[in-house]
Amino acid sequence: METTNSLIESFADFARSKNIDRPTMIRILDDVFRTMIRKKHGEDENFNVIINADKGDLEIWWMREIVSDEFAEDSFEYNENKHISLSEARKIEPDFEVGEEVATEVKLEDFGRRAVQTARQALIQKVKDLEKDALFQKYKELVGEIISCEVYQILSKEVLLLDADGNELILPKSEQIPKDRYKKGTTVRAVVQRVEMINGNPRIILSRTSPTFLERLFEQEVPEVYDGLISIKKIVREPGERAKVAVESYDDRIDPVGACVGMKGSRIHSIVRELENENIDVINYTDNQELYIARALSPAKISSMKIDNENKRVAVYLKPDQVSLAIGKGGQNIKLASRLVGMEIDVYRENAEMEEEDVDLDEFADEIDGWIIDELKRIGLDTAKSVLKLSKEELVRRTELEEETVEEVFRILKQEFE
Repeated sequence: METTNSLIESFADFARSKNIDRPTMIRILDDVFRTMIRKKHGEDENFNVIINADKGDLEIWWMREIVSDEFAEDSFEYNENKHISLSEARKIEPDFEVGEEVATEVKLEDFGRRAVQTARQALIQKVKDLEKDALFQKYKELVGEIISCEVYQILSKEVLLLDADGNELILPKSEQIPKDRYKKGTTVRAVVQRVEMINGNPRIILSRTSPTFLERLFEQEVPEVYDGLISIKKIVREPGERAKVAVESYDDRIDPVGACVGMKGSRIHSIVRELENENIDVINYTDNQELYIARALSPAKISSMKIDNENKRVAVYLKPDQVSLAIGKGGQNIKLASRLVGMEIDVYRENAEMEEEDVDLDEFADEIDGWIIDELKRIGLDTAKSVLKLSKEELVRRTELEEETVEEVFRILKQEFE
């Protein structure tokens, strides 16, 4: 049968390997041995448990008061866990007297093989529970912080990672940047999103799509953000595609946008690379609602706007060449701007009636050669509609342009009003 020393020594080694401190180790041992005593004796009040985990020593002393044989036989107050009859006590020491206290050592073997095996399993389970609880508490405090970990296994719905201590962390598909590609053994940076306890096991969820991840990256790359001189008011993201970050400085001497972008974009570049080339617009926050909306829609330039605060909507009016900039690729720019200002943004061309619009010929310079525009201007035509008012034949007659060239000019200009 396993000796007391070997049981405690093996437990102490196991506990130390799990970084369990000595007072906690003693507390667990005391708790388990007292549970054994209660199972056998019903209570543990009159038992002293003395443990020296370093030496592997365990002493259990049963403390009982000596009572007369008559009291032991007849009194309802007699309790075999607290009392011992004089005749029984004198078998231990012949000169004992009534009222004295007897200390009897209880050996581990007295509890039986099964009880000792149960104690061993209970000790190991308690350390594992303690370890799980410590892991849960550690990561509970790290929620919202960036950690680096190693890719361990790539599954269809999640990537499993290991931290420096070999603990398993989870990066679900929904928290991955769509362009992310993982290989076993590579290092990944992510923010601790949340920690859950499921059936007694801690489940640590990481995220690379959270706005908090982007905020922490700014703190790492921009000292003024880390020091609190620049405050990040709000972040909205389409992970891996585009983000808008509203920043504010508490020091008039600091340009928050310039500080965040860095010299020649040096600070923002490392963040963009980490986020798989996510396009980041850094915007100067302001309490001026109209100005904030205008900045949120950058790079588009707004001509005017009508704000309906009651319904959380804003109608913005732009020149025709600014509309596509305001909307952005796949509607990303307007979607992010709406989320940033907390209002639904509706985009309109500057003139409500299409018929009243006109566009300067110079705005077609990327589609129509400069010499053709100059030839049209030579006869007094400087807007799209002034050209379209004339017939093809008249234009050929009045300019040096070929018929095919005039047809191509008509086609390009008509597209603008379709």
